[in-house]
Amino acid sequence: MKIYKERIDIESKTQIEFMDITDKVQEIIERSGVREGQVTVYAPHTTMGIAINHNEAMLLQDFMRIFYKLVPVDDQYTHDLFELRRGSDADGRSNGHSHCKAFLLGSSETIPIERGKMMLSNIQNIFAVEFDGSRKRDVIVSIMGL
Repeated sequence: MKIYKERIDIESKTQIEFMDITDKVQEIIERSGVREGQVTVYAPHTTMGIAINHNEAMLLQDFMRIFYKLVPVDDQYTHDLFELRRGSDADGRSNGHSHCKAFLLGSSETIPIERGKMMLSNIQNIFAVEFDGSRKRDVIVSIMGL
């Protein structure tokens, strides 16, 4: 069993942004030499998530609209009451909504690898989804297999 790990550095430009990292993940799998196994794509951030879906512009707009509707920016979030968060290392952003959106999405996806390729359909893509942009971020890609 082989274990291989690499980091992808990304930078978001907007508050909510779907960044397609499918090709970068596949390149890392190729560098790993793993032919049969699995890859886990993980966002080590509390206001960012990982998702698999179709990279189609109107569908991504629909997802953004749903996130804004489910977790509105202008709602009141206790997380944003900085005066109550003593000892917190918060960066001063009112981003309770971003944490909630990321919680709903989840922080990782695991995809099987067969013959050195991810077992994604031809319309599936891996997205790093930023909810608190613009920011510099990283995504961890961990591969296990033979």
